[in-house]
Amino acid sequence: MGVAGRRWVALGAVGVVVAVGLGGCSGQHGGDGRTEFAIGFQGPLSGDDQQLGINAYDGLLTAVDLANRRAGLPFRLRIVAADDQGSAAQGPAAAQRLIDNPSVLGVVGPVFSGTARSSEPLYSRAGLLSVSPSATSPSLTDLGFTTFYRLMAPDTVQGAGAAEYLSRVLHTNRVFSLDDRSEYGRGLSGVLEGALSDHGVTVIHDGVEPTTDYAAEAAKIIQAHPDALYYAGYYSELAPLARALRSKGFTGTIVSGDGANDDQLIRQAGAGNAEGILLTCACRDAGSDPGAAGFAAEYRSVNSGIRPGTYSAEAYDATNAIIDVLRRLGPGATRRAVAANFGAVDLPGVTKRIRFRGDGDVDSTDVYLYEVRGGRRLTRGAIDALARP
Repeated sequence: MGVAGRRWVALGAVGVVVAVGLGGCSGQHGGDGRTEFAIGFQGPLSGDDQQLGINAYDGLLTAVDLANRRAGLPFRLRIVAADDQGSAAQGPAAAQRLIDNPSVLGVVGPVFSGTARSSEPLYSRAGLLSVSPSATSPSLTDLGFTTFYRLMAPDTVQGAGAAEYLSRVLHTNRVFSLDDRSEYGRGLSGVLEGALSDHGVTVIHDGVEPTTDYAAEAAKIIQAHPDALYYAGYYSELAPLARALRSKGFTGTIVSGDGANDDQLIRQAGAGNAEGILLTCACRDAGSDPGAAGFAAEYRSVNSGIRPGTYSAEAYDATNAIIDVLRRLGPGATRRAVAANFGAVDLPGVTKRIRFRGDGDVDSTDVYLYEVRGGRRLTRGAIDALARP
């Protein structure tokens, strides 16, 4: 698929469903005689934090493009994408559109925790597999979803890793923990604060709805005299917050999580305001990881030279896991068979070994640190190694 088509998907209206690839429904045959299956995508392809959704979509697209060129694969694939704008309120409608499309046998997404929470009851009732590359809210593990899996560890892992770095490497005594009051933000800040307290760090908590003017919140943070701020939210929110903090002379360390771990943070905040920001993520940077060089080259080839972003490699791995199940099931694959067999996946991925626990969480505990320096996000390494005495 060409760039124009891919970007048309990314810029589509809220809730629109776009089919990418060959026409026809699952079980039908394409022009080359192979059975055709469809994989759905749900995520923010428009809205304030669309880049994270586009990153994930482009990872899915790379996996599908590569599979369709693979000799010997007994089926072809196409993508059906539903834009939820990253909004929990939009999630169920986007999910229902994929559920109502009988050609969709599995879904990559939802991308955000809030949309996962609102969408997963529908997927479970429909028996349709949903594999999120990125939804990390700890609460999603225990809500009884029967067809939900995720490729990134929950924020019980990221929050603990961030607290480890703040206390043992930065030696902070006082941390201001701020979240955006979203499903993701509240979950991450809650784990972080508990772990910081266990390390003997004083925590000041606040929550603020996303806004365009963070002047009052920046003043509140500075008045608390923290050694560091940890923001649990997205890049579109951290960028104006960082601008407000810098303009008021904040000299503490600014730290945030995977929702802000994108180059859009630097573009929107300005390189000077973003300088020195630290970012945690239960994900490696596939664009700079030597072990992922083949994936990165394939990604750039499919996506016109664009470098993989946060969640790109996780979406690629999620898609390949679905393809592996389809390959094992063969041309007679059904939704329920795909969902029933997905838990047995065990294969090497770009991001990690892809295997799941009984609750649908990926079997992984690694957290990585990134730093903005000279207008670039640089990988500093695994936190367990950085915090080791």
